[in-house]
Amino acid sequence: MSTPARLGRRLIQLYVGLALYGASSALLVRAGLGLEPWNVLHQGLSELTGLTIGVVSIIIGAVVLLLWVPLRQRPGLGTVSNVFVVGLALDGTLALMPDARTLAVRVPLLLAGIVLNGVATGLYIATRFGPGPRDGLMTGLHQRTGRSIRLMRTAVEVAVVVTGFALGGTIGVGTVLYAVSIGPLAQLFLRVFAVPAPPGDKPVAAGTPERAILRP
Repeated sequence: MSTPARLGRRLIQLYVGLALYGASSALLVRAGLGLEPWNVLHQGLSELTGLTIGVVSIIIGAVVLLLWVPLRQRPGLGTVSNVFVVGLALDGTLALMPDARTLAVRVPLLLAGIVLNGVATGLYIATRFGPGPRDGLMTGLHQRTGRSIRLMRTAVEVAVVVTGFALGGTIGVGTVLYAVSIGPLAQLFLRVFAVPAPPGDKPVAAGTPERAILRP
């Protein structure tokens, strides 16, 4: 594949992946059976401030990105795009979806949301345009403290979930199911959607973003 064609594929894959990530989060919100850790916080802050969950996601993403500066992380196109595209897709999907009232609808929404999240993660990570701001935060903390990514991710996400729950965010069986399944799903789809790196290509952000997401 020629370099322009490869770049075009990577860009399309990046933005499709980010849009699907936002859509998958919307499915989990509508399921109402538990959100992924950061969206527990986003939902709690949304309840507190009256802002939409997508807008809160954008604001928190931007704040987290600022924390990259003292950690000496370098964002890429995918990092910055993640901040805006995911939040917009989340709000857009929620605006189009009716509320789900019965378990017969909510359970399939939950399962579809988790699987779609794995697909979306594989899509955008495989483009090598940089990790999302939250994943880069964990990688940066790992590099600066010398602590394992497992520990950094656990510490950050436990703090995020506890804070979000205290503010009114939704935790439940979906939160647990997401935690145990997203790693294997994302690893699978990362391989499916892998884009061959051109000769001399270097990561656009310090560290290895896949480690922060897929092998915590």
